[in-house]
Amino acid sequence: MALLELAGVSKVYEQGGDCVVALHDVDLVVGEGESVALIGPSGSGKSTLLHLAGGLDRPDSGTVRLGGRDIATLSAGDRARIRRRELGFIFQFFHLVPGLSVAENVELPLLLDGRRDKDGRVRSLLDRVGLGHRAGHLPGQLSGGEMQRTAIARALVARPTLVLADEPTGNLDSASGATILDLLGEVVADASAALVLVTHDEGAAARTQRTLRVHDGRIAAAPSVVDVDANGPGDGDQPRRRVLRASSPAR
Repeated sequence: MALLELAGVSKVYEQGGDCVVALHDVDLVVGEGESVALIGPSGSGKSTLLHLAGGLDRPDSGTVRLGGRDIATLSAGDRARIRRRELGFIFQFFHLVPGLSVAENVELPLLLDGRRDKDGRVRSLLDRVGLGHRAGHLPGQLSGGEMQRTAIARALVARPTLVLADEPTGNLDSASGATILDLLGEVVADASAALVLVTHDEGAAARTQRTLRVHDGRIAAAPSVVDVDANGPGDGDQPRRRVLRASSPAR
């Protein structure tokens, strides 16, 4: 079942008196629980697409649907509520609050939504990402990899249906980056959330179920929905699920 749908989405920015087309008539469908990589060079439109998908910006034309709702038409307050409750964000530069502890940074999305961690989810997630012993530390006392682990836990604390990751390993060395990608894939799958990963790294993209290439504001391979048996062929008593594949090879 489709979770995120972009249809005919375009975005134009004014830069130095000129109009720059960041996205042009983009279509994208991401299914529930699916992991998708958007790969392309700097300036291709990847991050703009992610910002529109997360309701951080509005398209100039087209629709952005999350769970069937066109979030581009909602008020800023309604979009903020959706971001707090249904979306998880992970960025290249972590965006942790320096004066808050690791545990407080992870709990922050709940606090901003007027909630508290009543079921121990913060501690559970910190243990899951290997930072239970760092709960009381400040971000400045962490390594880059530990800060990104904290950001992953924060992205999942509100139990989002969709995680949006913008170059999450771009500020890490290769070894730490590989570890973070492994962890990200595991914890997002454990949470049954979908993942859209923006990257310029072929190796990172290869870890997702599907890769789409973004070039000059366009997606090179348009997605289509096909039925497959979730448990392999020949098991007719098992339920079927809908997954998404590129209409032409994307890898």
